[in-house]
Amino acid sequence: QVQLVESGGGLVQAGGSLNLSCAASGRPFSTTNMVWFRQAPGKERDFVAIINSRSSTNYADTVKGRFTISRDNTKNTMYLRMNSLKPEDTAVYYCAGRENYLGITYSATAYPYWGRGTQVTVSS
Repeated sequence: QVQLVESGGGLVQAGGSLNLSCAASGRPFSTTNMVWFRQAPGKERDFVAIINSRSSTNYADTVKGRFTISRDNTKNTMYLRMNSLKPEDTAVYYCAGRENYLGITYSATAYPYWGRGTQVTVSS
């Protein structure tokens, strides 16, 4: 089992920046592939960014070049640096995890471990 807790959300103006964190406890963090999803009101939970246990990354096209995912295995924490925020980035942001031997997936249904989410609101 992995327990995940997000922090760092808030209200920011368009063009601004936010840093999200996801603190993990439980199973070894270093062997867990970690991902950020987001869900806007009335919409599905969408993939944002992923970082695997070897720190390889990938991003949704909508955030590529603006968001940066990273992890610090010594602190059992994953991060999401969000720059040049747009109103359409407004959503609840969730971190999720999955054992690395299960491979890479961008489907929310494949992730067994979830945080409770943190709200990001970008005003125009």
